Amino acid sequence: MSTLAPALEAFFTERLAAQRNASPHTIAAYRDTWRLLLRFVHARTGKEPCQLDVADLDASVIGAFLEYLETERRNSVRTRNARLAAIRSFFRYAALRHPEHAALIARVLAIPAKRTEQAEVSYLTSPELDALLAAPDRGTWTGRRDHALLHVAARTGLRVSELTGLRNQDVELGAGAHVSCTGKGRKQRCTPLDKSTAAVLRAWMREREGEPGDPLFPASRGTRLTRGAVERLVTRHAGTARNRCPSLRAKHATPHVLRHSCAMELLRSGVDCTVIALWLGHERTETTSRIYLHADPSIKERALARTTPLNSKPGRYRAPDQLLAFLDSL
Repeated sequence: MSTLAPALEAFFTERLAAQRNASPHTIAAYRDTWRLLLRFVHARTGKEPCQLDVADLDASVIGAFLEYLETERRNSVRTRNARLAAIRSFFRYAALRHPEHAALIARVLAIPAKRTEQAEVSYLTSPELDALLAAPDRGTWTGRRDHALLHVAARTGLRVSELTGLRNQDVELGAGAHVSCTGKGRKQRCTPLDKSTAAVLRAWMREREGEPGDPLFPASRGTRLTRGAVERLVTRHAGTARNRCPSLRAKHATPHVLRHSCAMELLRSGVDCTVIALWLGHERTETTSRIYLHADPSIKERALARTTPLNSKPGRYRAPDQLLAFLDSL
């Protein structure tokens, strides 16, 4: 066995799991990165992954892998940078175990993250959301499950991982109806439910039954829905909703777009950005302001309406003389 295999195993079991106590989501993301990288190197060199050495993963190989992600797999720059972060994390650990590769590791760590433009978020308007929520066929068990799931996603703004992780015991439908979840960074939070969403969930849970620890939105076999399954069902119901709401044809509906839609609805209703940040589980309030304040042009229009027009005379407003106003109106 080469030096890479034991170092990579120790990185996942000792560094990530034991020392850093990394979340399952972080470990899964890093695992997927290394699966892709090892298969890429195997296709280029013919070496089995267990035969690879740290020296086989120099800066030129890592650079070629990052280019492969963007050109062949059509990954975004953000995804490319996330994969690079996972690779860097391992090489920082490998520097302690294999100082003989210090020069190679330094060149890999010097590969920069690629800068990306900050695009405005995509979100659905109220009519578009109504059309999407009405799309599932509630004559079937799957349709009723999807209807309840879409309601919760659109009204709570939960991330897709938080949505699929909900259990029956995480829902409170009495006074102060809410759902509890453990989100990004292991932050626990409670998100309130409006009356319509609580009513939809109440009907679904009567039909759902099951044990407290069972998934709230299960697959047909009773297991948790996967991220891919949720993305597919949102895409499918958005396709149906386009017949009722043609403006949806210009938008790509995803679970994260529903999260953005919830935030924009709160913002338009006058909810403060600090509250929205707590609602969504953002680490920093600045993140919420940067993302959502720029996305709604009506906020800028209201700000413009409060400003003094250029070349205007400052002063208090005085009502015109009634007689002159009458003559001016003739």
